[in-house]
Amino acid sequence: MQLTAVLGFVYEVIAQVESNSGGALSYLQQKFVEGGAFMWPILICLVLGLGFVIERIWTLSRATLNTKKFVVQVKDALSKGGVPEAIKLCENTRGAISSVFHAGLLRADEGLDAAEKAIMSYGAIEMGFLERGLVWISLFISLAPMLGFTGTVQGMIVAFDDIASANQMSPAIVANGISIAMLTTLFGLIVAMILQFFYNYLIAKIDRIVGDMEEASIELVDTLYELKK
Repeated sequence: MQLTAVLGFVYEVIAQVESNSGGALSYLQQKFVEGGAFMWPILICLVLGLGFVIERIWTLSRATLNTKKFVVQVKDALSKGGVPEAIKLCENTRGAISSVFHAGLLRADEGLDAAEKAIMSYGAIEMGFLERGLVWISLFISLAPMLGFTGTVQGMIVAFDDIASANQMSPAIVANGISIAMLTTLFGLIVAMILQFFYNYLIAKIDRIVGDMEEASIELVDTLYELKK
């Protein structure tokens, strides 16, 4: 009986949440329509911005690996099979650090200076690859509130036009224009805050990958130096 009562309570909670979410969705749709034409470009900023965010998250997840474990594996490969074995390991490992190691190991026979320069050059290339697309997210973060403020100006113009047409001042007359002004500003700021959160997350993840890459590269150069000795 207690189990039946609990299941009944859970069912009622789920039904209430679904009902509230449906009402919230209808409310958002209503306010979106009331916001006027500038709500559409703000929505486009959100959709495109989230598209770039998803693409970057997927790319960075593929570029991330356990750095310490990989460095140990490279050192073991160098000690057992030399540079060719380490190169084979890098070719079979996915990630930004493995690509940088691969570039350095390919120049290991030319000397430590050549290997270090290759690591630095390819590290800069990988960093540019990791940061690709962030400029567009930053653009939408700036563009969304500007579109919202532009919609605010349009709403105030509509309010003053309504006052001029009615030739009198009344809250009911200016309500439509002021509603447009406030809604576009609100939605623009919300879009900017959402994208800003993901932008900061991506920057932090890239910084962590680059930091691991630099630390691991130093260990690789030191290992090659010991191997040459």
